[in-house]
Amino acid sequence: MNPVLKLLIEGGSLSPAQMAQVAGMSEVEINQHLEQLKKDKIFLGWRPVLDLSREAAAAAVVCAVIEVRITPERGGGFTRLAERISRFDEVESCYLMSGGFDLLVFVKGASLQRVAGFVSEKLSTIEGVLSTATHFQLRCYKDQGFLLEQDEARSARLTVAP
Repeated sequence: MNPVLKLLIEGGSLSPAQMAQVAGMSEVEINQHLEQLKKDKIFLGWRPVLDLSREAAAAAVVCAVIEVRITPERGGGFTRLAERISRFDEVESCYLMSGGFDLLVFVKGASLQRVAGFVSEKLSTIEGVLSTATHFQLRCYKDQGFLLEQDEARSARLTVAP
């Protein structure tokens, strides 16, 4: 495996200079690998992990997860519909899943009504969409491996009594 790709997977928050030190390479070599990964569309970009629970403007953002059942198409399976759904601005992520539904769609909107409108007016009206089940995010405890709002008093180990 490409050593820079391995570092991106295992230590995604490292800077190119830190990657160079860990991999025993020069920063120029790391940047060359990153550019090649970008050209190959493997490395799509850096993304910060933010705890916006205390930020008033971010509190207005509503996140939802939508389970979508669709009819696969002859010759294309689920791909064409998944790509169409993925193009909506409201859609953050879209995954093909196994189990009781076909797609798992992560959506963001300015309000519950906006997300509900997206589901009822755009998503569920697409030909081939059989059903949707929308779940609204109420609180985030962990995001991309980072614990959010960790209360030190509660995170301490509990004492065990005999």
